[in-house]
Amino acid sequence: MKIGILGGTFNPIHNGHMGIARQAKEALALDKVIFIPAYIPPHKSHGNIADCRDRLAMVRAAIEDIEGLEASSAEIDRKGFSYTVDTLRGLRKQCGEDDALFFIIGSDNLADFWDWKNPNEIIRLAQIIVVERPGCEIHEREPGSFVSVAIEPIPISARDIRDRIRKRLSITGLVPASVEQYIKEHKLYL
Repeated sequence: MKIGILGGTFNPIHNGHMGIARQAKEALALDKVIFIPAYIPPHKSHGNIADCRDRLAMVRAAIEDIEGLEASSAEIDRKGFSYTVDTLRGLRKQCGEDDALFFIIGSDNLADFWDWKNPNEIIRLAQIIVVERPGCEIHEREPGSFVSVAIEPIPISARDIRDRIRKRLSITGLVPASVEQYIKEHKLYL
């Protein structure tokens, strides 16, 4: 089985995330893509991050009834800082020996990749798939460590969505309708 892993804060999950998952699944012929919301993201400020249970609920709402997309609470259940290497170790134990793991990151995250916890082990545990983002060039410290996948960019950012919510502007079309409804019902990001 070929399994894609898309980790992140998902604060909130948006149509850009959904596009990356769908396009990577198709481009790489993945059997599934697992969204894994971080409990505490180690590389972000923790100022305006929605509760992990809300972020997981939004991911589940976004992917509901979409074949081949799943949500995992692995990092939330583990608590503490959400280090990719720990998540991949856990997934590797759960998966069969013949299962291939593909960890999907944006090219904007690649610049800091070698500062992550145990980056060389991450590369051993999963094939790193780099999704090109506008304005972010891919520079490899170790050639061959990453596979670049050209995906049609969807220029959406969670920060812009949160700003729009605070300004009481519409987010329709930026997030799945179910996520927009969840945000409204739970009064998130106000």
